[in-house]
Amino acid sequence: MKFSVLTLFPKQVKDFLSESIIGRAEDKGILSIETIDIRDFSGNRYGKVDDTLFGGGTGMLMQCEPVYQAFSSLYDAEKESKPHCIFMSPKGSVLTQEKAKELSKYDHLVILCGHYEGIDQRVLDEIVDEDLSIGDYVLTGGEVAACVVIDCVSRMIEGVLPNSEAYEEESHMSGYLEAPQYTKPNIWHDREVPEVMLSGNHAKIKEWKRIHGLYDTWKRRPDMLSKLDISSEDWKKILDIEKEQQG
Repeated sequence: MKFSVLTLFPKQVKDFLSESIIGRAEDKGILSIETIDIRDFSGNRYGKVDDTLFGGGTGMLMQCEPVYQAFSSLYDAEKESKPHCIFMSPKGSVLTQEKAKELSKYDHLVILCGHYEGIDQRVLDEIVDEDLSIGDYVLTGGEVAACVVIDCVSRMIEGVLPNSEAYEEESHMSGYLEAPQYTKPNIWHDREVPEVMLSGNHAKIKEWKRIHGLYDTWKRRPDMLSKLDISSEDWKKILDIEKEQQG
């Protein structure tokens, strides 16, 4: 899969994504991540790509033409179809695991990063297919958000993680949070690993993880649990855990 990031700060993106799992996947050729410096298409020797806002207001706005030319450099419009373009914006729909799975089906994703007061709406209307946000807050630029999207989407691509189980049992994949996890030693600071986790009974362990995942969702993210159809039997198990936790 290919990611193209249109940005004023290509080094910020490349430095973040060149490490760990994503960096190794790129080294193996599973992913291709390129950054395009919008300033290279400024048309002036100063690399100026912004100007004052019509109608007044503080700050500067990125201009249409540099953004458009940067995007157009990514493909041959006469021979290739337009790649799917995402604009990182606080106005966009919030990134979810389902959206990440959907985006992982594309062969080529273009992510446009704004800066300053944003980007002239006219070029957004021309090249952008969807706005996307990573949360209900505002950042100084879209680069950090673009890295989050690439990291999240990349994990859905075959070969990036060791196997599908590495992400299928994680939080949000089933609509609820992942259960607590444990490793050696068996006892730490007088806190013991739950007995079932040491039993070797995979069916019981799987059920323990499912119910405790639902319990954690109920306690931490009840908004997620409200979207699930929880049986009365499961609710009883969830409440039993609550009684245990309260002693």
